[in-house]
Amino acid sequence: MAPLSRGALRGRAQTVTGLVDPAGLGPTLMHEHLQIELNSPRLRAEPVGGDLPMPACECFDIRWGSLYRPLNFRLNDKDLAEGELRQLHAAGGRTLVDLTVGGLGPKPRRLAALSRATGVAIVMGSGHYVEEYQDPANATRAPEDFAREIVAQITEGAWGTDIRAGIIGEIGCQSPWTEQERRVMRGALLAQAETGAALNIHPGRHPDQPQEVAEFCRAAGAPMDRVIISHVDRTIFDADRLLRLADTGVVIEFDLFGWEESFYFPNPEIDMPNDGARLAWLRLLRDHGHLDRILISQDICTRSRLLAYGGHGYGHVFRNVVPLMLRRGFSRTEVDRILVETPRRLLTFV
Repeated sequence: MAPLSRGALRGRAQTVTGLVDPAGLGPTLMHEHLQIELNSPRLRAEPVGGDLPMPACECFDIRWGSLYRPLNFRLNDKDLAEGELRQLHAAGGRTLVDLTVGGLGPKPRRLAALSRATGVAIVMGSGHYVEEYQDPANATRAPEDFAREIVAQITEGAWGTDIRAGIIGEIGCQSPWTEQERRVMRGALLAQAETGAALNIHPGRHPDQPQEVAEFCRAAGAPMDRVIISHVDRTIFDADRLLRLADTGVVIEFDLFGWEESFYFPNPEIDMPNDGARLAWLRLLRDHGHLDRILISQDICTRSRLLAYGGHGYGHVFRNVVPLMLRRGFSRTEVDRILVETPRRLLTFV
């Protein structure tokens, strides 16, 4: 297929099954993973026994972090994913953004098959995760090379297929931010300028790192209302930092809804908020004029959070969080702004 021009993309959204009218995207989860290899490269050689059972009775300890099962961090079962997606559709979700990028084992053809089987539109990400997960060859690549790769993933096809991405990211950062990750980010910003796509960023876990990344993007001339900072609910825990970040103009994503345990295994030093606390932060943002720059999602990337393993599943936001939002002071119009209108704006190429 011939590469798509920016003119062909403008005003459209791009799913794994092709370009679509953004008006039809409907309620959208902007940060999820359907197929992913989250075990770090140094652990991937450990045997997982193929379909070795991971009993539901283990899942609380797994979520708490006291029990490690490599299989938990590997979503590679098509039938399992299809069943979970059907539950999302039944709960009211219509579009899911899968941000499984370089280093995490993206499977474009699998995503396309899942979308066709379930009727859930899937938008695929592009670019690379944090340095630890990246291909060693990335160590010598220039920002312009990363930019060309990301542009091609959007206009031609990604990960050796003709299936095209519809968003940039999640682009991985750590704290401290590595030089290699900065080069990937520069490439992502160049690709954003060329394609008109939105950009999703996975920030490092230090509470000042989202601000650092936002300032980096602003200095590069990025359209800040099309830059999404993910995982804010595991990173920022005070109002001053949160509002200062929002004042840069970026989109603030609380994307760990359903994570009710206080223990957060990637950073045991912090206490994770529950969904009620997340909504209190969203109200703070709304009350300071930032409603148009709020996203919510769940960032499901482990089996223990799936319905089949006793978790909340992809439909949790629609089954449980939306009713809670309506009870906690959000209007139906505000809920639709967060789950329909802002995702539609961001997934529309400009």
